[in-house]
Amino acid sequence: MATPWMACAAALPAALALAVMPAGQGRGAPAGPAGTAGAAAPAHTPPHGALAPSAGPVRVVATTSIGADLARHVCADVPGITVMALMGPGVDPHIYRPTVRDVRALADADVVVAHGLLLEGRMEDLWPKLQRRGISVVVLSDAATAGDDPHIWMDASMWAAAARRTGEALAAQIPDRADAIRASAAQVATRWMELDAQVRKAVATIPPKRRMLVTAHDAFGHFGAAYGLDVRGVQGLSTEAETGLADLRALVDEIVERQVPAVFHETSVPDRAIDALVESAASRGHALRNAAALHSDALGPPGSGADTYEGMMRSNVRAIVEALGGDASAMAESTR
Repeated sequence: MATPWMACAAALPAALALAVMPAGQGRGAPAGPAGTAGAAAPAHTPPHGALAPSAGPVRVVATTSIGADLARHVCADVPGITVMALMGPGVDPHIYRPTVRDVRALADADVVVAHGLLLEGRMEDLWPKLQRRGISVVVLSDAATAGDDPHIWMDASMWAAAARRTGEALAAQIPDRADAIRASAAQVATRWMELDAQVRKAVATIPPKRRMLVTAHDAFGHFGAAYGLDVRGVQGLSTEAETGLADLRALVDEIVERQVPAVFHETSVPDRAIDALVESAASRGHALRNAAALHSDALGPPGSGADTYEGMMRSNVRAIVEALGGDASAMAESTR
């Protein structure tokens, strides 16, 4: 029986044939008869895979809403670039199954922005195929020392590095706008570093014994490492992982011993495991609150206040710091 993934993978060759120029031609180069390259190269031929100045809008396709937000910020002051996301707000990328329409969008892109480290699962099998056809694939986790954890946006300094990497990839793809793209990426990176400093200041106000962040799955490892919290995910790095009873008991023991007042569910992950923690702690006489939902693998819907990366980070940090007994005033809305 064919699986949805098999159907999508089978659609890729046809989608590429329709949407992508023959390898070596360059996305912006004119085609000759029967789809062959033009007889004479222009005087200023762009680098292989780059778009000629006369090419139409540059199509950037990001796998997730978070990646798309990064690309939009990097391209904000540069005309002629469109950005779309395959996954919308609140979608868990760990269990997302790409559609044939998604594959066609990837095949029609000039640049694909992905996370890597299996955040997108088997969709990553497509990246080498797209690259062989001249489509640039930016793997954001390559911008930082991420280990096996793809959630690098949880560390704003890593996300600043990802902005610079995205800017370099787009600059190489669009040489005639390279300076503007690099300048925009540098501004974004600076803004994320300012955010990084604010997060550090806010988290430092949490009483040391309570600096324990318990979430539905282990998406906050980079956040904890960067900002000084012990992070415990009820599930592993993937939301498809299971939790054993012995692990749950050990986690409740630590919560009770450290008098942690709150745990957090996530907007893109069912909160059954978090509810079980709260009930188990209550049976031990410890009042544990299931605090505000955190945004982990996806942005919030439009108008939620977490519909951009910066908004998501500010919303998460305010919820974490206040629930654990700290002062979140450093996370006031940005005036920029």
